[in-house]
Amino acid sequence: MNLVFAGTPEFALPTLEALYENGHNISLVITQKDRPRGRGKKLKPTPVKKKALELGLEVYQPDSINSQESIEILKNIAPDCIVVIAFGQILKKEVLNLPKYNCINIHASLLPKYRGAAPINWAIINGETETGITIMKMDEGLDTGPILNMKSIPIEDTDDSISIHDKLSVLGGEMILETLRDLEKNTIKEIPQNDSLSTYAPILTKETGKINWNDSGVKIINLIRGLKPWPSAFTIYNGENLKIHEARRIPKFIEGDNGAIVKINDEGVFVNCKDESIVIEVLQFPGKRKMHVSDYLRGNEIDPQVKLV
Repeated sequence: MNLVFAGTPEFALPTLEALYENGHNISLVITQKDRPRGRGKKLKPTPVKKKALELGLEVYQPDSINSQESIEILKNIAPDCIVVIAFGQILKKEVLNLPKYNCINIHASLLPKYRGAAPINWAIINGETETGITIMKMDEGLDTGPILNMKSIPIEDTDDSISIHDKLSVLGGEMILETLRDLEKNTIKEIPQNDSLSTYAPILTKETGKINWNDSGVKIINLIRGLKPWPSAFTIYNGENLKIHEARRIPKFIEGDNGAIVKINDEGVFVNCKDESIVIEVLQFPGKRKMHVSDYLRGNEIDPQVKLV
């Protein structure tokens, strides 16, 4: 197929590579503008731009894919399909209707659940036991178009948003190839989404990670798992934001207020919550690197009288 590919972050890379390696003609790669990153705030290309240039593909970075300039470029290419994955811009009707096989989107949830910006994170935060990839024909709504292909994977207790991100990115690359084949064969039956079953996965903010120690142990651990590597779950220790990167649940072994530190040793910082104790194993104080508690305690102290809030 003659394709245009639109994507931005690392999640999109396995799909771009799969299309390239399987002989599709990728006439143009569209991605977001270079942005300042890191401590030096130097302009850095998006992961998709970097990979596209490595593959020798033409890259276009418009302020808006819906601009007249963008539309004229796309009309000249006359793509069979525009493949969109984690691109970061809403496509308007004129762009959606331009390709022969329309625009199709690869979304990291089992639609109509978790429409929106952060489906992987919210599925884990909310304690879902499965997630997956949905490939849909795009319309003007937010992840509302008819389903073309869907596959699920389990969310294991050992999974976090990093591991699920990696699993789903690979799955998306596999599924796009079969979806494009079926589109060409005209063997796909479009399945409308049931809007009454839809849920929303809003964009993450730093405040999303604030731990409520009155919550259950399961809910707190799911929050920690779901917000890796950013924005990270956190609590307040002596007026400072303390990030928590790794933790586990154990039965509550001593009474105390929720948020109270009840034990500190090389295993971690033991904190009471609603129904259990949480053992904080890897943490990060402001301005410091993340460390296992045993390493942190070699040169620092944690005050057991402090109540986390």
